[in-house]
Amino acid sequence: MAYDIRFFQLNTGAKIPSVGLGTWQAAPGFVGDAVATAIKAGYRHIDCAQLYGNEEEIGLVLKKLFEDDVVKREELFITSKLWNTDHAPEDVPAALDRTLQDLQLDYVDLYLIHWPVRMKKGSVGFSPENLLHVDIPSTWRAMEALYDSGKARAIGVSNFSTKKLADLLEVARLSPAVNQVECHPSWQQIKLHEFCKSKGVHLSGYSPLGSPGTTWIKGDVLKNRILNTVAEKLGKTPAQVALRWGLQMGHSVLPKSTNEARIKGNLDVFDWSIPDDLFAKFSEIEQEKLVKSSEFVHEACGPYRTLEQLWDGEV
Repeated sequence: MAYDIRFFQLNTGAKIPSVGLGTWQAAPGFVGDAVATAIKAGYRHIDCAQLYGNEEEIGLVLKKLFEDDVVKREELFITSKLWNTDHAPEDVPAALDRTLQDLQLDYVDLYLIHWPVRMKKGSVGFSPENLLHVDIPSTWRAMEALYDSGKARAIGVSNFSTKKLADLLEVARLSPAVNQVECHPSWQQIKLHEFCKSKGVHLSGYSPLGSPGTTWIKGDVLKNRILNTVAEKLGKTPAQVALRWGLQMGHSVLPKSTNEARIKGNLDVFDWSIPDDLFAKFSEIEQEKLVKSSEFVHEACGPYRTLEQLWDGEV
């Protein structure tokens, strides 16, 4: 196994850094320091989204880092995401413009449809009456136009099942470059992994540590017995082994932290590898999806009546 898996190549030809800093649930007031710490430690990939409510703070930090010559814009890979309320084709360019204004950037390196879910324009929160029927092909055509404009250097999707991704590929002029989904040793996404690989779509894994700092996601990914046994044998932390597993599986990983020591520790995944015999043990880990998103499922509103329909059985 080659040790240095610092980048993966996208179907656009661009290179996505293999480890990115996740900013989901990074509170305003903390996220700016986390981004500055990460970039100074060597991170070159920052994963953002309009929903997270912290892009403006991230933009202020990026501007200062550029002004202080800590890093150049072209050295960074910045991702953001289109929220569910902006799926109407006419709303897509304005949504990206808001993100660019907040981030103080001329372009993002990757822009994703955050969910295969549409909600009423301007709605806040997750009330069922805000759920609308989706028209992914129309939204995707608007995304393709953003790619053509140069404001999004690559476009993709997030939280798409194998079936939803296959349906999009049937009608897309430009194939999605990335599908960003939950992926960690306790939710390995083997079927989706293989499908993405066969279609040249890069899989990017959010919650690669199982979101241990989240109160409403109950998962003990980092406490898994097999993961801890491997970590002990390699002299690494369970978090480092979980991230390295992702890189060796062939996907980028997006660990979120606002803790300086953990931010730096999560980058220590390059000068070593998990040997084949220990890597094989990951197939024995019991699988459980943590992010089920039942708020997008309703018996009367929107297109999804069950979690099975939202995830097409991959739940």
